[in-house]
Amino acid sequence: MGVRLAFALLVAVLVSALAVVSSNHGARKLVGALEREQERARALEVEWGQLQLEQSTWAAHARVEQIARSQLGMHPPRADRILGPAQ
Repeated sequence: MGVRLAFALLVAVLVSALAVVSSNHGARKLVGALEREQERARALEVEWGQLQLEQSTWAAHARVEQIARSQLGMHPPRADRILGPAQ
């Protein structure tokens, strides 16, 4: 009976050791994936800032007015062409 108990304990220790190794390996893979995703998040934040800056540049009033004048041939109306409220 002592041999069976020793064998059962040996099997339990080996299974436990393999579970620890497997768990550590999985944890290392997850840490690596987390670091990659954090780097990706930082890169996306930088891109977001650049896109916001670009959007503010494209929507600037002076730029819109300049394009309206040069490319579309638009101009502000003369004072005699402007109607006041309820006219």
